[in-house]
Amino acid sequence: MTGVTTEAVRFAGTGGHRLAGKLDLPPGEVRAHAVFAHCFTCSKDFFTAARVSHALAERGIAVLRLDFTGLGESEGERPYGDFDTSVADLLSAAAHLRAEHRAPSLLVGHSFGGATTLAAAALMPEVRAVATIAAPSHPAHVTGLFGRAAREIEERGEGQVVLAGRTFTFGKEFLDTLADQPQRRRIGELGRALLVLHSPEDRQVAIAEATEIFRSAAHPKSFVALDGADHFLGDPADARYAAEVIAAWASRYL
Repeated sequence: MTGVTTEAVRFAGTGGHRLAGKLDLPPGEVRAHAVFAHCFTCSKDFFTAARVSHALAERGIAVLRLDFTGLGESEGERPYGDFDTSVADLLSAAAHLRAEHRAPSLLVGHSFGGATTLAAAALMPEVRAVATIAAPSHPAHVTGLFGRAAREIEERGEGQVVLAGRTFTFGKEFLDTLADQPQRRRIGELGRALLVLHSPEDRQVAIAEATEIFRSAAHPKSFVALDGADHFLGDPADARYAAEVIAAWASRYL
């Protein structure tokens, strides 16, 4: 990624936790600042987050990609805490940019991170545009990954979930707050330009989820099919294409 520089950052989160992030800076003038929200149980260093953020930085958009509570290098005993904590993490990232650089005018979220950005956008007055990549229409979509562990969490208050070969401990509060999210209303009242990117071949989050987001949203809104891409944009060319589309689309609003 030619000319892009990356800085490690830490900033205060909720409940006294410290959150970790990386700020990808353009080689020249900074046109705008953005926050990138990673996929479920991923991290700021997961290749989707890194590749899209770097490619956006090449196009003049400085991107702060953070580790959500309890993931990556961020503090916290349990991943995410609850959904409200995830939203608060994005607000903390925005506050850091506001204090140290410039408030974000763009939010980008991949998969579960996309659902989180849709919930957080209305709480960030400077945000003018939101882009989701392979996002579910409702955050409770991720409970489908829990399998039998969901019952254990309900009965015992916490339980272990094995995802992609890694074991995570989730609390009941996480499941409880997922179920109660008014996501359709939030999307309808977003009040920001929205870009929905999704692959018709996505096997983790069906493209019907993207259709539901698009239908729920008011204009201005746009939909781009990432033909041939997998859920994680495993081909670097797919990540670069997504970033090119986001940067070109966002230029109208930033």
